[in-house]
Amino acid sequence: MMKRCVLLAFALAVMAGAWAASLGGTVTSPGGNLAFNMEQRGGKLLYNITYKGKAVITGGQLGVSIDNHLVESAMGIPTDTATLWTEHLRLTGIDSLSVDTAWTPVYGENGRIRDRYRQCTYHFIKGGDEGEDSGGYNKRRQYLFDIVVRAYDEGIALRYHFPEASNGLFMHITDDLTSFAFAPGAKALHSAWAQGPCSWVNLEPEAWSEESERPLYMELENGLKVVLAEAGLHDFVRGKLKLQRDNVLQMAMYGSADIITPYDMPWRVVMVGEKAVDLINNKQLILNLNEPCRITDTSFIKPGKAFRSGQLDDKSIRASIDFAADFGIEYVELDAGWYGPEMKVSSSALEVAANRDFSMPELCSYAASKGVGIWVYVNQRALYNQLDSILPLYKKWGIKGLKFGFVQVGGQKWTDWLHRAVEKCAAYGLMVDIHDEYRPTGWSRTYPNLMTQEGVRGNEEMPDAWSNTVLPFTRYVAGPADYTLCYFNTRVKNTKAHQLAMAVVYYSPLQFLFWYDKPDAYRGEAELDFWKHCPTVWDESIALDGAPGEYIVQARRSGTDWYVGVMNGTEGRDIVLDTSAFTEKGKKYKVEIYTDDPSLKTRTNVRSTVKTVKGGKPMKLSLLPSGGAALRFVPID
Repeated sequence: MMKRCVLLAFALAVMAGAWAASLGGTVTSPGGNLAFNMEQRGGKLLYNITYKGKAVITGGQLGVSIDNHLVESAMGIPTDTATLWTEHLRLTGIDSLSVDTAWTPVYGENGRIRDRYRQCTYHFIKGGDEGEDSGGYNKRRQYLFDIVVRAYDEGIALRYHFPEASNGLFMHITDDLTSFAFAPGAKALHSAWAQGPCSWVNLEPEAWSEESERPLYMELENGLKVVLAEAGLHDFVRGKLKLQRDNVLQMAMYGSADIITPYDMPWRVVMVGEKAVDLINNKQLILNLNEPCRITDTSFIKPGKAFRSGQLDDKSIRASIDFAADFGIEYVELDAGWYGPEMKVSSSALEVAANRDFSMPELCSYAASKGVGIWVYVNQRALYNQLDSILPLYKKWGIKGLKFGFVQVGGQKWTDWLHRAVEKCAAYGLMVDIHDEYRPTGWSRTYPNLMTQEGVRGNEEMPDAWSNTVLPFTRYVAGPADYTLCYFNTRVKNTKAHQLAMAVVYYSPLQFLFWYDKPDAYRGEAELDFWKHCPTVWDESIALDGAPGEYIVQARRSGTDWYVGVMNGTEGRDIVLDTSAFTEKGKKYKVEIYTDDPSLKTRTNVRSTVKTVKGGKPMKLSLLPSGGAALRFVPID
């Protein structure tokens, strides 16, 4: 149910006095734990956030910087000369809204997602009392500016809306003033770029040398866990986080942005939890902050596992297709090089390179006969130059999806182009995987043909187990990631059971397996039945336990079966798996357990155990350094 309450006349009452009072009181989450307060002081819009009375954001600034002097001069409008653009904003009203709904995603980590929040929209006006308004042409300097605040039980989200205005058509936004002040003692998991290494840093200039990616995981001195994130980014510039001063972070725009009103900027999100895993379990908030699905017919969107064919000759590709069919893998992807050197303008993605010995339509037909679909890699150079020609051709060939390679991200032009490209792919029934520096902000709710994306320090970089156990609390809060799971590759820095668990812990509707491996690497290893049966989308997901860099325990349900992935950091440990969180007490389950055992005289040193257990009973697991465990619970009738 949705309730609207428009509160007018509030502004006049407040404006009669000083701007020291709270603007509209406190916005609280439905459960009452989170509270947001905003006030105007000295031309600044200021706010704070608390959780159960504990400080989350001790103080922060809201607003943007706008430089419209060229447009104003050209249109004969008095130029705004304010040093701080938020000066002289006047509150004209507040709209309040309560929402409690649920929606069913096309696919996801959960079969049903609740969307429950309280919202306040603060309406401001600036100017309007200078210049002429005659003959239908408004020459008055006037800006309309809204701040939208949503209070969820999982976090606070806010964004800036520019309503339609008769003379505020164009806006040149030069800075996002949104800042986040924390009490001393906070620390963060800083990563300078999407695929870069991560490290703990204090909020001090000596430690914070570069802007940080989002989501940014933080631990506060009062014990609370926080994630700063971005949602609903599709036609604006990319935002990161910069250190403004000690203990104060600010949104950092990649560059300026030009908009036409009406316009919504992306959401700035503060997620809060008492435990680190709370933030994993609450990450559906990012999807909730995006628009519903715009694709009328989603039948072409089919999640599944994928195998990369790095050898691009007809015999090797067909061998990859055969392997995929035998192993229950739904897709084979032809990687870079199938249409020639990807960085050259002369390489046309409209045809197979002359030095390749295969026909794409024939391969697609052969794959279809085996129940396998074909994906192809296309570099952004070819996408940018040939997209409108590529898409109808690929649909005719029978291709199922495109992997976008080496995409440009950051600037408004490229952000807008990329998301429009995803829209165009949807119109031709093609799925998308975006590689390199793109980090998701929930666009896959609106266009679920965007299956996954890289933007992660995955197995192309071969990170250690510390990095792997950080990712669920950082990158994966934003959305699915194409980590490119390996198994047999000798460069992997963790155990095979650790790798097995990734298929459960790391959510990706398009899950690449055996990334650097070839079909002949597989020699009948029994434990790989776990990957064979493991789905890529789920009916229910619960992060059970863990801490960044130490370990993570993730449980997911498909139908009546539960899958559990346990990934350990670099130090050995014993953990107790609390099965009461996902099994029915007293009910019998057949459990397949895959654990590391160096004593085994096998290639992979993975012990496979099958036993019957009763639901609700705790299970002890001993984890090797950089090790893990994978489990499958099947109820016994």
